[in-house]
Amino acid sequence: MTTTGKTSILILDDEPIVSKRLQPALEKRGYEVESFYESIKAMARIQERNFDIVVTDLKMEGIDGMQFLAEVKKLSPRTEIIVITGFATMDTAKESMRKGVFDFLAKPFKLGEIQEVIKKAEEHIRAGA
Repeated sequence: MTTTGKTSILILDDEPIVSKRLQPALEKRGYEVESFYESIKAMARIQERNFDIVVTDLKMEGIDGMQFLAEVKKLSPRTEIIVITGFATMDTAKESMRKGVFDFLAKPFKLGEIQEVIKKAEEHIRAGA
């Protein structure tokens, strides 16, 4: 939790529409949200601070989502990661779960679905705190 007591969320997706839909909806629910379209910039940001929850795509230019989530877990093992991808296969789901991902959503997802998963991740963090 941040000093404001809000749950902090980082969103990384190379499709700006994802963050444009997600960020305002999550901020309305009281979350502190930062969005990134470039994996390099998001990678730099996670070096600076920890987030409670990270929502990331898998297939992106530059650093791929698997590398990104591995780095997040290395820097902040308590961060819960939610993977969103348009290329959902059983293999990628299994690999991401092995790397400690909290949940996996295939695109296109409904706003309500991801909000529900974020809420569960938040409860999981609070239970472990």
